[in-house]
Amino acid sequence: MALTAVVAGVGPGLGESLARKFAGEGCEVGLLARSDEYLGELAAELHTETPGDAVAVPTDVTDGSQVESAFERVRDEFGPVDVLVNHAGGGGWSGLRESSAEEFEDAWRTCAYGAFLCSKQAVPDMVDGDGGTVVFTGATSAVRGRGDAAGFSSGKFAARGLAESMARELGPEGVHVAHVVVDGQILPPDAREGGDDRPEDSSLDPDAVAESYWDLVEQDRTAWTLELDLRPYVEEF
Repeated sequence: MALTAVVAGVGPGLGESLARKFAGEGCEVGLLARSDEYLGELAAELHTETPGDAVAVPTDVTDGSQVESAFERVRDEFGPVDVLVNHAGGGGWSGLRESSAEEFEDAWRTCAYGAFLCSKQAVPDMVDGDGGTVVFTGATSAVRGRGDAAGFSSGKFAARGLAESMARELGPEGVHVAHVVVDGQILPPDAREGGDDRPEDSSLDPDAVAESYWDLVEQDRTAWTLELDLRPYVEEF
């Protein structure tokens, strides 16, 4: 039976690569993001070009009622959720003195509160079923705060703490919770199309990162990963 996966925070780059990888493996994928037109086009492509399927569900992951409705839509289309990727993030790209309270709160809501809301919806399906997987997309700032990103760093630290807490709570009930530290820049879409002149080996290839996420889904319960660090190879490392 096909797995039902939700990718919360889909956009060009890693979010799209995750959706394509999961659908390519035969999953039925719920695509959550604020962008209506983009999601619809991607869902249509995945429906016709992959063994799996996809449904576009425009959602603000920081809005509890929208998140609840989004998961109801996914269940109506595909059934209970087996996999959740908490991928939404952003905001808060300034230091303490330049950050407004609104910017700080928005970053926390997107990175951490949104992941909390999505997890609250997905996890009961997994516990009531045969288990499942929840993956958090982290960043360098989740383990080492940046001076010019007070909001983003705080939000990513909070999400990492949530992931670790959930892993200890839910592991005994068959739910694998993993946090991925994306330690480097993601290669942008235009770079793979010849529109960016940076060396490809200096950035993470989003398709390769998506492969690592899928590996987490397939891991045997006797050897689950709690935290996975991904970074491009550099000679100075």
